[in-house]
Amino acid sequence: MPTVAENLGAYASTLKYEDLPQEVVHQAKRFILDTLGCAFGGYDSEPARIARDLAATVSSTHPATLLCSGQKTSAELAVFANDVMIRYLDFNDGYISSGSGHPSDSIAALLSAAEVAGAGGRDLIVATVLAYEVFCRICDAWDNKKCGIDHATMGAIASVAGAARLYGLTEQQTVEAINLTVAANVALNQTRVGSISKWKACGYANANRNAVFAVELAARGMNGPARVFEGRDGFFNVVSRAPFQLAPFGGSGHPFRIMQCHVKQFPLGNFSQTVVNAALEARAFAGDPGNIREVHIHTSQSGLNIMADGPEKWRPGNRETADHSIPYTAAVALMYGTVQLRYFDEQYLHDEALLQLASRIKCSPSEEANRRGAEMNLCELDVTLVSGARKSIRVEYHRGHWRNPMSDAEMEAKFRSLVAPLLPASRVDALLGQLWRLEDLREVGTLIRDTKV
Repeated sequence: MPTVAENLGAYASTLKYEDLPQEVVHQAKRFILDTLGCAFGGYDSEPARIARDLAATVSSTHPATLLCSGQKTSAELAVFANDVMIRYLDFNDGYISSGSGHPSDSIAALLSAAEVAGAGGRDLIVATVLAYEVFCRICDAWDNKKCGIDHATMGAIASVAGAARLYGLTEQQTVEAINLTVAANVALNQTRVGSISKWKACGYANANRNAVFAVELAARGMNGPARVFEGRDGFFNVVSRAPFQLAPFGGSGHPFRIMQCHVKQFPLGNFSQTVVNAALEARAFAGDPGNIREVHIHTSQSGLNIMADGPEKWRPGNRETADHSIPYTAAVALMYGTVQLRYFDEQYLHDEALLQLASRIKCSPSEEANRRGAEMNLCELDVTLVSGARKSIRVEYHRGHWRNPMSDAEMEAKFRSLVAPLLPASRVDALLGQLWRLEDLREVGTLIRDTKV
């Protein structure tokens, strides 16, 4: 029987652009567009500045380019800095199944790999679909959070598969790159628990950095531990604590999982998207937030474990904790009728009126949400007013969920809102034109260089 790494290597080596239905190609372009927009949004963040400062200390004979700044560095540090920008706002797409996470983070690894390899737009599209497929199929098979393992662990496997394809590795070299990556990269979910640090934007970025490093080693003949999943001290026995089997990958009549990933309408964790939609409807009912006596949110235990897991989520001390807080983000929606980037600034994090409103929000697990978790991110919200009036609100699919998708026009509007502060309108239009015609782009490096602010 082939090993898991061998199955992954075979799929990574054989998937072709011609195997992709047109709707899958279009979806890949939508997610690449959304991801680049998020990078612009995170460009000025402190973690991104730290990553760029580090990248500036290194030069390379085969350099890669940092998004937005245009500076050159090694491929690994370009990947790291670019994904820190992408991830910082918690605005890039997501996937929820048995496990959950953000497969679009892998696009940072693919952009730099494509640039260094001189690959074109079609190659990037194939690698993107491939990385999403690997990430999501592992999510389908394994509840990483239950084991205390961060989704960056799955991300490293997805990124190494896509980057190996772009570097032109053979099937056996790809297997070795996967073996190297799995043996050396296990990330702890403590990154996203309690009071959250700046590292939240860096965990997947580090996995991407290591994935590209493994690809470059494998290309030069390095091999990794055999049976890295199945062996005595392999992934199944030590990390997942049980073997899992991946469902057939997309193609040959099987669906592609990129079609079941979601786009975020708000810059929040995955599990707050439906909560905010419900809170906005509750605000329309309540009017003035002072009219609200209590709000009770019922959603999945998985969501509560991440985004309502302790007192820090009711009084977050920093942006990283606030955008991963169900009560805080619900309170923002109830107070202001929207959730925008500015509501995570210091003045709002210490606004006693906002925090008092958050203190009136209770969170409980829902049996139905637990049962239907992978199908929908269900939220049921009960709001009680001081007058005694009550209203119950149910939101099954937030705007951007694959069952309630954003239109291309909405995707463009989100992109423009993130890019416009850094680029003039004519250059935003030009970037959008390149992204929508990505399959015609001869070299991905051209696109990266055109992001320079």
